[in-house]
Amino acid sequence: MSDPKDQKPGQFDDAGRRTHAGKETPNEVSPTLLPPPREGGKRRRWGIWVVITLLVLIGYAVYHAKYRDAGGPGGRGGAGGRGAAMAGKPMPVMVGTAIKGDINVVLSALGNVTPVNNVTVKTRVDGQLVRLAFTEGQTVKAGDLLAEVDPRTYQAQLAQAEGQLARDQALLQNAKLDLQRYQTLLSQDSISKQQVDTQAALVRQYDGTVKLDQGNVDNARVQLSYTRITAPVPGRVGLRQVDPGNIVHASDTNGIVVITQIDPITVIYSIPEDSLPKVMPRLQSGDKLPVEAWDRGQTTQLARGVLMTVDNTIDNTTGTVKLRAQFPNQNAMLFPNQFVNVRMRVDTLRDVVIVPGAAIQRGTQGTFVYVVGDDNKVALRLVKLGVTEGDRVSVAQGLQPGERVVIDGADKLRDGSPVEVIQPGAAAASAPAPGQAHQGGRHRRGQGGASAPAASAPAAKP
Repeated sequence: MSDPKDQKPGQFDDAGRRTHAGKETPNEVSPTLLPPPREGGKRRRWGIWVVITLLVLIGYAVYHAKYRDAGGPGGRGGAGGRGAAMAGKPMPVMVGTAIKGDINVVLSALGNVTPVNNVTVKTRVDGQLVRLAFTEGQTVKAGDLLAEVDPRTYQAQLAQAEGQLARDQALLQNAKLDLQRYQTLLSQDSISKQQVDTQAALVRQYDGTVKLDQGNVDNARVQLSYTRITAPVPGRVGLRQVDPGNIVHASDTNGIVVITQIDPITVIYSIPEDSLPKVMPRLQSGDKLPVEAWDRGQTTQLARGVLMTVDNTIDNTTGTVKLRAQFPNQNAMLFPNQFVNVRMRVDTLRDVVIVPGAAIQRGTQGTFVYVVGDDNKVALRLVKLGVTEGDRVSVAQGLQPGERVVIDGADKLRDGSPVEVIQPGAAAASAPAPGQAHQGGRHRRGQGGASAPAASAPAAKP
């Protein structure tokens, strides 16, 4: 064994320990003498835990499946599941009664609100706009003043035309007096007939000039009247398109303002061409088919009106025809370009069997309902449906008035299943308060576990 004093700093002794300045350092060992790191140990431990976790999950799944099949709470054979009906336990359902009554044949469509009149008010003369006499959004009548253009130029033109007319009228009057004198002289054989004829032609010339002047006066008056811009139709004015002080022209495309007549108002909608035989006979006989306008969600009725007319052609691309219905709109519930749902009643079926729409079930066997018998058992009954109006459906075949049909809870039923009829408010009345739900659950479980001993306790008394 070598002496540590003879070794240089940073070297290793015979035991593999590093030395510093001739001193031995027991905590530091040569890397060549350390065992290699065990990298596979951690991987094997993780693999074992993964396998254990998978086995636990598989075991829980198998146990839970067997527990449900054995009739545990919430399982297929337990209370509240489909197995309750199979085991003969009554299922709670809500029922409705088939009645005999009238139902309307209604055609539904999507319509677009269209005003009766939509007019862009423009100036018919050029000039400076000096005044606007309306308020945006105001309802105006036909003839109400809307705007005014500077009238001074047209007043001057009218005065000039009237002056020309007065001058030519004076010339005409003088020519007529001369004609009378010439005719008197001609009767006295004092002048030639040619001179009389010339004077008569002059009178006719002045007469034409006066008529021309009168036309110029009338035109100047019309041009002057155009400086006062009035409403051509009644309706509601929109936002102004030009401000006072601007120069307006008759060729302007935007105009001054747009007037829309919204009362009454119309709705244009389309129906399939196959529905025309239901509409045209009544329309041609003079009947006013009632039409209703509903909002997008079909929850609020906006207006009631009547069918006005049917278009004269069918759209070949869609196979539909356009119809126009008119509605009173005093409350402004219908607005131009608004989309509405239209319901048009074309006929009324009398004395038919009617059931709630929730009672209708559909399956591989067809359309059917569950009929509740006197023994509180349901029977699957195939039915043939008629027309539908809202949440009411007419049954053409398979059901009689007075029979009870299931309207809620039918998804858990089978033909012949026993049921328990409950009232619509029974479930809400029996539900526990939110703060007592958990406590009430424990209380019910406690009552259920002690129900047998409690029942037998009185029998044990002498």
